[in-house]
Amino acid sequence: MSTFESTNGAPARASPDLTKLRTVILDLKESVAKRTHAAFHLRTIATVEAMEVVAEALRQRADSELMRHELAYILGQMQFQEAIATLTDIVEDESDDILVRHESAEALGAIGQLESLDVLNKYVDHTAPEIAETCQIAVDLIKYRHEQNDGQQEEKGSFLSVDPAPGFKETQSCEQLEETYMDTTKSLFHRYRAMFSLRDLNSDESALVLAKGLSDNSALFRHEVAYVLGQLMRSCTVPALSKCLESTDEHSMVRHEAAEALGAIGGAEAEEVLGRFTDHGDEVVTQSCVVALDTAEYWKTF
Repeated sequence: MSTFESTNGAPARASPDLTKLRTVILDLKESVAKRTHAAFHLRTIATVEAMEVVAEALRQRADSELMRHELAYILGQMQFQEAIATLTDIVEDESDDILVRHESAEALGAIGQLESLDVLNKYVDHTAPEIAETCQIAVDLIKYRHEQNDGQQEEKGSFLSVDPAPGFKETQSCEQLEETYMDTTKSLFHRYRAMFSLRDLNSDESALVLAKGLSDNSALFRHEVAYVLGQLMRSCTVPALSKCLESTDEHSMVRHEAAEALGAIGGAEAEEVLGRFTDHGDEVVTQSCVVALDTAEYWKTF
């Protein structure tokens, strides 16, 4: 996920035409920040033609792991069934990057077609927990939609994202949600529902409860927590996100999301931490910090 997308109603930049965007997004010599901007412009255009450009870029195996995972995320958010074949091929390719395969599986869940259950169920016991857990959640999401909502996606809330699990329909207190959120005996899908319900409360209190999830045993869970904190954009979570980014023992997918969350929040403290990791040994972390600093600079104009 990238924080170039607006979740708070800020104005978007005018979109260049599709041909120019395609040129930028397919050019591996362009900066990752510029190409990420182009990718999210294509998401905003939201046509099959725009989706096909994103899918074409995703199929470029020479591209970075970070960029390709962002492209897979965008395909899930665009929700065109025409993207299913590309995403399925990536999920099934054992030679592809785990981060990209994880995001492709999540995208299949976001698109939500029953036909994707076959491939997702093949990998619910995969040796890589990032893939196995993602497929488990995606299967649960598709089944939930078809059993509870006649296959329809839940209405998008104020955060304008297609989430890997819906918040609970019934109103619950922050304390009630925290109990479910931190209960590791429950399924990840159920805990994700509590996570997104806490996000929708949209308060410092709920954000600090969410930050507790950064200590969970599951790297997938921790990375989703960081993503949600980026959506909330609350400065009270900067210390927890900074600690996550600074930890060299942390999974790169989690540090990536922590970096992008810090970029969304912005401010001197967040930017100082990001600046220390723009020349890091891990390419995913380095590129995430570069993109995050560009995002922070972008939001200053608003």
